[in-house]
Amino acid sequence: MTLPTARPLALVTGASSGIGLELAKQFAEHGFDLVVAAEDDELDAAAELLRGTGAAVSPVRGDLTRYEDRELLVAAVRASGRPLAAAALNAGVGVGGAFTDTDLDAELGIVALNCGSTVHLAKRVAQDMAAEGEGRILFTSSVASQAPQPFQAVYGASKAFVQHLALSLREELSDRGVSVTALLPGPTDTEFFDRGDLTDTRLGASEHKDDPALVARQGYEGLMEGEASVFAGSLASKAMGRLSALTPGNVAAKLNRKMAEPGSGES
Repeated sequence: MTLPTARPLALVTGASSGIGLELAKQFAEHGFDLVVAAEDDELDAAAELLRGTGAAVSPVRGDLTRYEDRELLVAAVRASGRPLAAAALNAGVGVGGAFTDTDLDAELGIVALNCGSTVHLAKRVAQDMAAEGEGRILFTSSVASQAPQPFQAVYGASKAFVQHLALSLREELSDRGVSVTALLPGPTDTEFFDRGDLTDTRLGASEHKDDPALVARQGYEGLMEGEASVFAGSLASKAMGRLSALTPGNVAAKLNRKMAEPGSGES
């Protein structure tokens, strides 16, 4: 599909709901056309909603744990015939529970999506932007990247990977016209906790989750301002993220255990 050329083009992954959909709205409302990607049936409804802003929207459905589907997404972006002005690499998943009990395939899926697809798409996007001499990349990291995450061990490790990748590429691309920003949300009111089997934890049961629209707006603004990292959400979430980065790992692990241990939300 060839999109009209009057507006800049942005790519958003994980765009069918939650932070991804809200990021796509931010781009659309600020004059971007979109290529949006997700694997679920909600993507078509999301695309129609985004078209209501006046943006041209090209939805690409695929499983980004698969190499072939990632390449199909890259091909769809390049087929637009337009340079990619911005990319929000947001697709991600989590699994909660004791490492000895959780499903291995599910956790390998975390690695494939959160790490594998992020590296793959970042490689293609960064190469194309560097060749153009301009562009912006937003990586959705997490406050979980800042400290060990018992009972979310693989998820937390995957987000630490994303955070380091983002900051490393920011430095590498700083003289190529490409700006890189990491978005670090705290607990946010999305489908993450249901999908990750975390609803019975203190973290999942909390009523004080952030609005994904707020997180996305702060992430978009940080991206446009060229910030390195954006701790997003409420003032409490921002403070939690910054404090986690300063807390010794063994202490943070004990604190985070209390929040994510199965059954901790039932008391």
